[in-house]
Amino acid sequence: MPTLNTADASSLAERARSGNPQLQAELARVSIAQKSRDLTQRNRYPDLTVGLSPSQMGSRITTWGVMFEMNIPLQQEARRGQEREAEAMVAASRSRADALQQQLVGDLAVNLAGLEAARRNETLLKTQLLPQSELGLQSALAAYENGKAEFAMLLEAQRQIRKARQEILKTQVEAQMRLAEIERIVGEEL
Repeated sequence: MPTLNTADASSLAERARSGNPQLQAELARVSIAQKSRDLTQRNRYPDLTVGLSPSQMGSRITTWGVMFEMNIPLQQEARRGQEREAEAMVAASRSRADALQQQLVGDLAVNLAGLEAARRNETLLKTQLLPQSELGLQSALAAYENGKAEFAMLLEAQRQIRKARQEILKTQVEAQMRLAEIERIVGEEL
């Protein structure tokens, strides 16, 4: 498992901004909305069409036709409404992208803190609880061999060791789940 700490939070957040597929999809939607707005704004200008076409009789060209067409946008209110709608779409997609980015950074911080807590718990369990449980088993075994303890006390000491090992496994699973969530947020394997 890679070692991550809170100092890595800013670099991981930057990697999430550049590599998260959800955020990339939102940024693509922003780009689409901007291009749609640009196209709507181009509708302000007249459209010009020029054409040249030959007229032929038999196998030879006898005359040439020239065509010139101009569309002038006269309905200003409808066009302005479309422009306002396009601007609103750009603002809405930017807001969604910003909100998603903030959510990802927040989720990243929560999962980094959870990963750090799981690692500390695992260290605590391995360095304190498990050795204490093993010492308890050794003392219960010695007391049982000398006839000063019952068999139930020996079983209880073994149960405490199993419980400590189970707690260690739980914290390792929690750490792996947090790491997987961080990798999902970042959009790549760590």
